[in-house]
Amino acid sequence: MTTPTSAPAAARPAADTVENAVATPEKEQPFAALGLKPDEYAQIKSILGRRPTSGELAMYSVMWSEHCSYKSSKIYLRKFGEKVSDQMRERLMVGMGQNAGVVDIGEGWAVTFKVESHNHPSYIEPFQGAATGVGGIVRDIISMGARPVAVMDQLRFGAIDNPDTARVVHGVVSGISFYGNCLGLPNIGGETVFDAVYQGNPLVNALAVGVLRHEDLKLANASGPGNQVVLFGARTGGDGIGGASILASDTFADGGPTKRPAVQVGDPFAEKVLIECCLELYRGELVEAIQDLGAAGISCATSELAANGGSGMRVDLEKVLLRDPTLTPEEILMSESQERMMAIVAPEKLDAFLEVTSKWDVETSVLGEVTGDGRLKIFWHGEQIVDVDPSTVAVDGPVYERPVAYPTWIDALRDDSATALPRDLDPAALREQFTRLVASPNLADTSWITNQYDYFVGGNTALAFPDDAGMVRVDEHSGLGFAIATDCNGRFCQLDPYEGAKLALAEAYRNVAVTGAIPTAVTDCLNFGSPENPEVMWQFSQAVDGLSDGCLELGIPVTGGNVSFYNQTGDQPIFPTPVVGVLGIIDDVARRIPSGWQDPGENIYLLGVTATELSGSQWAGTIHDHLGGRPPRVDLAQERKLAELIHAGSQQSLISSAHDLSSGGLAQALAEGVTRFGVGARVWLNEIMERDGVDAATALFSESTGRVIVTVPREDDVKFRGLCEGRGYPVLRIGVTDSAADGDPATLEVQGLFTVPLTELRDLSTSTLPAAFGPTVVEPAA
Repeated sequence: MTTPTSAPAAARPAADTVENAVATPEKEQPFAALGLKPDEYAQIKSILGRRPTSGELAMYSVMWSEHCSYKSSKIYLRKFGEKVSDQMRERLMVGMGQNAGVVDIGEGWAVTFKVESHNHPSYIEPFQGAATGVGGIVRDIISMGARPVAVMDQLRFGAIDNPDTARVVHGVVSGISFYGNCLGLPNIGGETVFDAVYQGNPLVNALAVGVLRHEDLKLANASGPGNQVVLFGARTGGDGIGGASILASDTFADGGPTKRPAVQVGDPFAEKVLIECCLELYRGELVEAIQDLGAAGISCATSELAANGGSGMRVDLEKVLLRDPTLTPEEILMSESQERMMAIVAPEKLDAFLEVTSKWDVETSVLGEVTGDGRLKIFWHGEQIVDVDPSTVAVDGPVYERPVAYPTWIDALRDDSATALPRDLDPAALREQFTRLVASPNLADTSWITNQYDYFVGGNTALAFPDDAGMVRVDEHSGLGFAIATDCNGRFCQLDPYEGAKLALAEAYRNVAVTGAIPTAVTDCLNFGSPENPEVMWQFSQAVDGLSDGCLELGIPVTGGNVSFYNQTGDQPIFPTPVVGVLGIIDDVARRIPSGWQDPGENIYLLGVTATELSGSQWAGTIHDHLGGRPPRVDLAQERKLAELIHAGSQQSLISSAHDLSSGGLAQALAEGVTRFGVGARVWLNEIMERDGVDAATALFSESTGRVIVTVPREDDVKFRGLCEGRGYPVLRIGVTDSAADGDPATLEVQGLFTVPLTELRDLSTSTLPAAFGPTVVEPAA
C-alpha cells in the first residue's frame, strides 16, 4: 500500500463542507457550467434538503449526465427487459445493469461482452480518445471476473476526401492499435464507414470480449459492513475531469466543441499489469467486488457500488493517490484518469490483497469502508464534504420523457425511391459501375486500418479480418469458441430507423451464422443526435422498438450496451447509428466456415431471393449520389431459418465457404470472394433474373436480406441441395470457382456481361484508403 501525499494544510483551498452548505443556502453554484439544468439543480436541493456541497454538486453533475444516467433513454431501454421470452433467458447469466452482460456458452464457460462509445473525445484528441475507449471497455470486462480475450471497433468518419478526415483517421486507428496491441488482445473485426454526415462528429465505438468459468463471475456490489473500500491502479490526475458530464453530453458547434475538458490519457502497459493483478485477486478469492473507474471516476465507483449493494460507504478522499497534488476534492471526484479500479475487500483478506497488488507493483490505497447506514459519506482531511443517499446519485436520477415528433422531412425522403434511378443494362456500363463500387470508400479493402492491428496474439483467434465475423477458441481441448460481429447501416436507419435497427441486427446475426456459429446474444451502442430534438427522439424510439422486436423474434437477448446522444454538429445530427453486436457459440472452432473460397472447381450457390431493393444501397449512393426510398425488407423468420441451415451444413462439413450479401449486394460479395485467396469464378445471373423477376443491375447490386453465397465441393453437391430442399430455403447454383488457365490471370467472369481480372479488382480495392491516408503497413519481408 502506498501512503498518499498531499499539499500542506495551509496550501489547501478551504473545503465546502456539509456544515458550510447548511449555513450558506444562498451561495451561487456553477451548476450550468457542469451540465446541469436549473430544474435538475433544484431537484438536487430538494433531495438533500439543502444546497449541495461543491463535492456533491460535482458527483451529481457527472452521474446525472446523459452519458451516465441514460435520463433521456431509460424509458425506452426498459423495452429490452420487457420483451423477453423463456428462450432468451436460457443462457443469460447477467443482463443489463451490470458492467457487461454474461452468457453461458457451455462446458462451464461463460463469455462477457459489451460495446461502448468514445465519440466526442475521439474528435478532439483522436489518439487518446480512441485509446482510452479501448481501455475503458476492457476494464468493464475485467470487473466481471473475466480475462479479456479480444477487442473490436466500429468506426464512422467524415468524407474520405475532407482534409480533416485524415487527422481523425490517423489518430483513431493509431490509438486503437497502440492500446490493443500493447494489451496483447487480438482485434478480430469491426466496421469502417466514411460519410460526410459524420464529418464533425466521428463515431468510435469499442467492443471487448472476455471469458470466465461460471464460478468466477463477479458483480459490482458493495455489501457487508466493515468491508474495506480500496482504490488501486494508476494515480489520479487532472485528465478527463468532467468528461462524462460535459464532453459526452453536449453537441459540437460549427466552430468546434462547445466545451473542451481534457481528454483522458491512457497507459496500456499499466492496464496490462492491472488485468493480471485483478485475475490473481479473483483466483485467490480476495475481493468481494471490483468496479472499474471509467466515466465519472470515483463519483461513479463509490455511488454505484454502494447503491448496488444496498449499503452505505465512508470514504476519506485525501487517501487517494494523486499525480497532481493541487487537485481539489471536487476534481478528484470527477477525474476520469484511466487504469484505476475500486475493490471491496473483507478486512481479514486485506493483507493478502495488498500482497498481490505489491507483487504486481500496483499502487494501492485503502479509502474507507462499507457501512450499514445507507449513506455515502466522503470526507476531506476530516471534514465531511459529501453526505448523500447513493441511490439518488447512481440510480434514481432524473428520467425524461422528451418530446417526440415525426420528422417533417422523412415522407419526402421516402417518396424519392431509388427504383426511379436509371439502371443501365449495357455490359460495359455494368462493368464500369461494378469497378466503381469495388473502389468506393465503404466497399474498398480496409487493410490500411486492419494491418495496424494484431489479429492473432494469444494464439486462439480462429477467424478475423476480413471474415464476416471474428472467432476465438475458448477451450483448447474441446475447441469450444465464440464468434462475434457488429453491424449498422446508417443510411438505412435514416430512411427508417425501425427497419434500419432490425436490418443491423439481421446483418450481424447473419455474419455470425455464416461462420457456422449459433447466434446467441446481443450488445448495442446506440449513437444518435441531441435528445432535445423531438425528431431525434422519434428516431431513437423507433430504433429501440425495432431492435427489441427483432431480438424477441430471433430469440436472442440484449445483454447490455451504451447510448450516445448529442452526436451532431450545430443543428445537424448524424444518421441514426444503432450499432448491433451479435455473439454466437460454436462447439468446435475446427468446424468454422471462412468467407472466401480457396479451391477451384467448387459450385457457388446463392441462398435467398433477390428483390428490387436499391434504396439506401451502395449502388444508389456511389453511382447516383442518392439517398431516398425505403430500405430493404427483412424477414427475421427467414434469417433464423438461414442460420439453422448453415449451422447444419457446418456440422456435416458440406460448406467450404460462406459470405453474406449486404453492402454492395452480390457484386461486392463476389469481388470479395475471388480476391480473398486469389481463386477466380465464373458466374451466371440468368436464373436469378428469371426466378426473381429482376434485371441484371438489380441482380448484381440489390441489397435484399436473407442472402448468402456458399461454395460446396462437387462431391457434396447432392447432400447440400438435399439440405436446402429439406429445409425449404430458396437456393440457386449461380457459378463455379475457377483457377487461372495456361498462365492467364485469374478472373471474375459474369457470363454474357463482363470479365474483370483479379489483379485489377485487387488494385482497385486496395488503392482507395492508401490514396487518402498514405501507404498501407505491410509485414516486413522475411
